[in-house]
Formats: sequence, structure tokens, C-alpha cells
Amino acid sequence: MTQAERLLFLINYLLNEDDRLKSVDIPEDSAERKRLLRSLMNIRPPKPVSEDFLEVQDAYLQNECATKGIVKLSDIPMIQSGIYLWQGDITRLAADAIVNAANSALLGCFVPCHGCIDNAIHSAAGVGLRLECFDIMEKQKMGKIHSAEEPTGGAKITKAYNLPCRYVIHTVGPIIYGEVTQEDCGLLASCYRSCLELATANNLKSIAFCCISTGEFHFPNDKAAEIAVRTVQEYKEKNKNGLEVVFNVFKDKDYQIYRQLLG
Repeated sequence: MTQAERLLFLINYLLNEDDRLKSVDIPEDSAERKRLLRSLMNIRPPKPVSEDFLEVQDAYLQNECATKGIVKLSDIPMIQSGIYLWQGDITRLAADAIVNAANSALLGCFVPCHGCIDNAIHSAAGVGLRLECFDIMEKQKMGKIHSAEEPTGGAKITKAYNLPCRYVIHTVGPIIYGEVTQEDCGLLASCYRSCLELATANNLKSIAFCCISTGEFHFPNDKAAEIAVRTVQEYKEKNKNGLEVVFNVFKDKDYQIYRQLLG
């Protein structure tokens, strides 16, 4: 199959899964078809899917990944010992793990083509990521370890599927409704520690952090960055295990904040 044929196959498969979607028109424009596929993947519930679909999906997404360009740690300048700063799309990073700023359901973003990092990561990984997250949450619910929601400050690790990294570590940051409290700051620091501990427990050599809680969760960017840098530096000082950390930013203002904090 060509990439265009894969795209059309995947769209038709997802449309035919749901009778409510069969009347949706498939656009002629390639960019619009890609947007439609992403939307269909975003709204798809975690349910079984055929091996044929997965085979075509994986080939399609891996081709898209290669087209975007894969970024390795060796491509990024080191700012401090074992600490890197990189501005760009986190789904291009070939670190051992990238961190996803997830919601408490831990199933990814269901809003079609939403601009959050949760949506970007699940869209680039493929439907298998949502299925694995669903299995994790079902086992958590059955074991009564927590409620049906992932607690703020914790973290879970999954495979990365069609991303260039090896794993995705999902963490739920605090949501800010007014003034930032000490509890909010403690929970955000817990997100970073939980991810670092999971990376160490799984013998990972590198981890890339997004700007947890600063987007839809409204944590002030400068304060969040201070907590992130301090928590990572304290962890690295206490645990001299050689774990390399990338602070991944997307916005110019976040790059300037981290650049100033890291020197």
C-alpha cells in the first residue's frame, strides 16, 4: 500500500465501525483526510480492533513519524550535566520515555484534533495506547487500589507503540482554579518524582518531560518550571544513576523560562 492508500483504508475502517459515522463524507484533500483520521482515532472508544487495521495503522504512523523527523538525545545540546533543553514536538523524541500530561481518566483526549499534548501523543502512538491505558485503569478499579480515576501526582508507564520513544509515562498534574496553593506545588513536584522513579524502576536511561499542568490545567508557566527544574535536580543529586533528563518545551515563552533557570 502507498501512504495515501493506507490513509483511506484506515478512514473507511473507522467510519464503518460506527453506524452513526457512515454518512461522513471523505474529503479529497490529503491534509483534510489526515485531520479526519486523527479525529476518528480521537473519538474511538477503547475496544478491540482487527489485526489488519493495526498492521496498516502501524505502517502509516511509522511513515508519518519518519517524515516528521526523529530527534535523538545526541542531536540536543546538554545544558547541565545530564540535563537537556529542547523546543519542539515531543512525539519526535527518541528518548527511552516521554512524559504525557494526562487527564485523570488516563484514556487520552477524546476531543477531535484538540491541541493538548495528550491528544498529540495518543494520535501519534495509535489506538493501541488507549487500549493499554484502559486495561491499566480497569485493573486498578477492580483491585480497588484507587477509584476509577488516576490520582493527581502519580504516574503509570505504557509501551510507546508507533512513537520513536520506547515508553510513555502518564502523569496527572494539578488543575489550578484560582491562586496556586502549596498543595498544588507539592502535587506537581510529585508528578516529576513519580515519573523519575518509574523511569529508574524500569532501568530507563533517559526521560523527556513536557511542561506538566501548564496548558489546559492553568499552572503558571514560570512557577511550574521552577518546580520541575528543582525536583529533577534534587532527584539527580540524590540518585546518581545517570538518568538523563530532557525538558521539552513547545512555546517560546517556556523555552526562555527554562533557559534562564538552567543557565
